[in-house]
Amino acid sequence: MFEVRTGELAAQLGGELIGDADRILRRIAPLADAGADCISFLASARHREQLQQTAAACVIAAPMFRELAQARPAAILCDDPYLYYARLTQWWAQQSRAAFEPGIHRSAVIEPGAKIHARAAVGALAYVGSSAIVGAGASIGPSCHVGADAVVGEHTRLAAKVTLGSACRVGARGIVHSGAVIGADGFGFAPTQGRWEKIEQLGAVQIGDDVEIGANTCIDRGALQDTIIEQGVKLDNLIQIAHNVHVGKHTAMAACVGVAGSTHIGAHCTFAGQVGIAGHLRIVDHVHVAAAAVITRSILKPGSYGGVFPFDDNVTWEKNAATLRQLHALRARLRALERDSS
Repeated sequence: MFEVRTGELAAQLGGELIGDADRILRRIAPLADAGADCISFLASARHREQLQQTAAACVIAAPMFRELAQARPAAILCDDPYLYYARLTQWWAQQSRAAFEPGIHRSAVIEPGAKIHARAAVGALAYVGSSAIVGAGASIGPSCHVGADAVVGEHTRLAAKVTLGSACRVGARGIVHSGAVIGADGFGFAPTQGRWEKIEQLGAVQIGDDVEIGANTCIDRGALQDTIIEQGVKLDNLIQIAHNVHVGKHTAMAACVGVAGSTHIGAHCTFAGQVGIAGHLRIVDHVHVAAAAVITRSILKPGSYGGVFPFDDNVTWEKNAATLRQLHALRARLRALERDSS
């Protein structure tokens, strides 16, 4: 089991260590569930009671909680405990996971002309098509499919059973989780005489650096031009990105978001779970949409939006929702007035 001393951890990640520098830590755990060999963190003042009650050996907290933190055997004080926790998990994973081993499994199929860096890894039963490129430090998981002319950037990891279609590209330091399909055909058909004529999808998918794509998420290739996911985008599981969508840098989408074709989404946006976005819309930078909203028109002003139907800016929608809750009483009053006047 991996273990680390509190002093070594603070030396690696920074922060002000108070208390026992030799305390042994073996797990990261929530405050409420932490044991005597755990490190935990306080990200919100709402949970200060848990900080008082936790059995954690070491806590990560803001300087304003110094007095409470000093009651623990050890504590690390920093300005942003949640960010510190995120970096702690990255460091912990690097230390505790099996070391990366480059090489090509004997059962993998590598087509002629594919270029696989000597420091890349290709897992069992994976397929790499002709003229595909796999960069240094990249990992192609078991049973993955990397199509012809596709590119996997340096230090990008495709988990098991990922499909990267022909001519599609994933940039450096990306993570693509199992079951994701990048570069399937977009949904394009022309109606004719009561049936549908397929429109061949001739574009590709271009994904920037530092992008994470969740399990079973689908990103369709463009019809003529490429579908584009810019750097730093984070996509949860079970998301559908249709053909020719453009997602700006550092935008994040939670599970089950669906984006219809040719919509352009700006940078630094967030979309909560089950948001639906119609096609051919424009959404500017710094737009934040609440869960289950249905976006049917372009959003040209940064801000927070919500509402199942119709969506609107949050302030307006909340006023309408309050009125909606009173409709039954208003109807009863109206009927009484009508009876009185008849």
